[in-house]
Amino acid sequence: MENYNVLVVDDDQEIRDAIEIYLKNEGMKVIKARDGVKALEILKEQTVHLILLDIMMPKLDGISATYKIREQKNIPIIILSAKSEDTDKILGLQIGADDYITKPFNPMELLARVKSQLRRYVTLGTYDGIQKIIDLHELVLNPEAKEVTMNGEYIKLTPLEYKIVALLMKNAGRVFSIQEIYEAVWKEPSYNAENTVAVHIRKIREKIEIDPKNPRFLKVVWGIGYKMEK
Repeated sequence: MENYNVLVVDDDQEIRDAIEIYLKNEGMKVIKARDGVKALEILKEQTVHLILLDIMMPKLDGISATYKIREQKNIPIIILSAKSEDTDKILGLQIGADDYITKPFNPMELLARVKSQLRRYVTLGTYDGIQKIIDLHELVLNPEAKEVTMNGEYIKLTPLEYKIVALLMKNAGRVFSIQEIYEAVWKEPSYNAENTVAVHIRKIREKIEIDPKNPRFLKVVWGIGYKMEK
């Protein structure tokens, strides 16, 4: 995991410094910021491959920062949250964060989640190695560019949203169970997968469907799972 830049955003210096030690030991470069405003400035100036983002911060909190980051970038975001911030944690996932870890955290768990997100980020669109453009009428997937467009307009997807769309579009017409989607995208056993997948499916529909409640492309097959209509 060398040569990756990780932005650590937390108003607690001790936490920033501790995380820096853990990540540096794995060969990663750590960039630190104490609030969301500084984090946005850094993203304009430097290449960042992953963000560890606290929720409660001065000037610009983690939820607002996530929203602003997702307007421009699909960098993996892992939220750092206290147990009392469950509602904010869920909101963060809904607006584009990819994962969360609860404070106080185990250093080994933190490293495992960081490495997992980095692997997903750098291997987007590699399910079957076929890099051909997939055209489902107005909805188009370009695996080489890691882009999805609707009527020629670029759709801003998070890394996990992109991987779900890519999986379903590359296998259009095939029904995937929630467990299959979770294990293919998250690369881990599908414990408690239903809510996680449902949140991401809902956000994808809001981005690609004219009427998310009556989807044309991303269909639910009741009692089985989801599919992308051919």
